[in-house]
Amino acid sequence: MKKKLFVIFTTLICLLAACSSIDQKKETSTSSDLEKVSFVLDWTPNTNHTGIYVAQEKGFFEDEGLDVEIMLPGEVGSTQLIATGNADFGVSYQEGMMMARSEGMPIVSIAAIIQHNTAGYASPVEKGITEPKDFEGKTFGGVGSDLERAMMETIMRENDADIDTVEFKNIGDADYFVAVERDVDFSLVYQGWTGIEADIRDKPQNMVYLKDFAEALDFYTPILATNETHIKDNPELVEKFVRAARKGYVFAIENPGEAANILIDHEPDLDPELVKQSQEWLSTQYQDDAPQFGIQEKDRWQMVNDFMVEHGILENPLEIEKAFTNQFITAKKGE
Repeated sequence: MKKKLFVIFTTLICLLAACSSIDQKKETSTSSDLEKVSFVLDWTPNTNHTGIYVAQEKGFFEDEGLDVEIMLPGEVGSTQLIATGNADFGVSYQEGMMMARSEGMPIVSIAAIIQHNTAGYASPVEKGITEPKDFEGKTFGGVGSDLERAMMETIMRENDADIDTVEFKNIGDADYFVAVERDVDFSLVYQGWTGIEADIRDKPQNMVYLKDFAEALDFYTPILATNETHIKDNPELVEKFVRAARKGYVFAIENPGEAANILIDHEPDLDPELVKQSQEWLSTQYQDDAPQFGIQEKDRWQMVNDFMVEHGILENPLEIEKAFTNQFITAKKGE
């Protein structure tokens, strides 16, 4: 009897071990079957990127057969990495992408992450800068590009203000709060991150939004991008990636609290309070007034194109139809 029980017990152990081995083989096989894809951020991780982390955490990429690696840009910017194929997909921004295309880089915008430009000229309230006329006689902290001067010139000219009275100071990627206390009067920031951080720090700021003073400055920033080679040679890959990313951002729109926690879990060095408040604010901005998340309008691309040509940022107009596409953001599975 004992011998029979031993045989039965041994058989069960073997069966369980065999099943476990089969399951491991299935898991390994499934993992190896996924197509490896690289995705590069434009900056350090923040709530502009939450949809990608959600898509990874919730298995939306895996459902499409993709194994997505999220990378930081390093010294080489994301736009260049995407254009050269050193990253399959990534985050860029319309105005920078257009300049890259004018230099021959084959990068294409495949979805708008945020529907309208949330950037603005920020300054501590005690400096009294509430409109473009108030820029006169002040010091602006920027990165020293022709584009930032052209943007300010446009809104100042339209408000009878003299840009020649503004001192431009290159502060690079210096901390905004340190810069406005020590070196400059105002700078260009995004409300969804630095503006929220100011509220948390209890440091009230005035914001002069670009899009409120010039329609042509309502850039799509940031955007999801890929290169022309993928679109031409592997459109199925692009469609799969965009479909999963779209699900991630839609989830973040509908569940900002849970989406924030996913980003925090993946990037524990981030300030949890900043992430949660930023995510709550951005959940209303991702899609905003668009019929669906990610859509881009040709007219807005054309306005930005005309603005950049007018100010000499682009030597020649771009072929707008080649710079962006809604083909993948509107595609449904099986179509």
